[in-house]
Amino acid sequence: MTLADIDVAVLAGGLGTRLRDVLPDTPKVLAPVGGKPFLEHLLGWLQWQGVRRVVLCLGYRAGAVHRFLDQRSFPPLEIKVLTEPEPLGTGGALAYALPFLTSDPVMVMNGDTIVEADLNAFLMDYRSSRAEASILCVQVENAGRYGRLEIDADRRVIRFAEKDPSAVDLSWINGGTYLFGRPILRQVASLDKGSLERDILAQTPAGRIRAFPTAGRFLDIGTPETLAIAKEVLAQL
Repeated sequence: MTLADIDVAVLAGGLGTRLRDVLPDTPKVLAPVGGKPFLEHLLGWLQWQGVRRVVLCLGYRAGAVHRFLDQRSFPPLEIKVLTEPEPLGTGGALAYALPFLTSDPVMVMNGDTIVEADLNAFLMDYRSSRAEASILCVQVENAGRYGRLEIDADRRVIRFAEKDPSAVDLSWINGGTYLFGRPILRQVASLDKGSLERDILAQTPAGRIRAFPTAGRFLDIGTPETLAIAKEVLAQL
């Protein structure tokens, strides 16, 4: 099994409230980076990794994304576009997309992040571990903006720590890319609305989620500061 055999759900329906001052009328996934919408970089990166099927989960200002995709194609990617009827949260958005996600496992990723990693190696590690889920993890020096992960020697996630602005030490964080087997997806299916991180991952018993650490670069365009350096980071990926 390779990435060509599995569905990839991209969660791109968020309101992008922290970017409103710099992107008042643009959905975050279309934020301009180096003269191109971020989504173009993201889909091109998935093409390069070998992905073939993408389900793009939209919400806020979905029409602008539809118009962009009407003008661009990314062969051989097959892109299915879904628009949630109301804000559902990351968990609810994934639940809404489940009828179109038929592979086992399914890869799920946030639409505002890219992690420098070999996604095929991530998939192979997940399959060999027999875990219910796997999270792509990265180390950051200033983890205050992110929920932190505690990982044991066998690379199992034993605790999800809430965001803590005082956390300034080098820490492992959730890189926003996951592999979910059917047991986890059945839990997701029970959500109408909610957070994938809080309502699913943090509620999964310790040791049943595998961590896949990477030393690669991590790009999150969720704030004006990180968006401003996105071109530089993408040039190094």
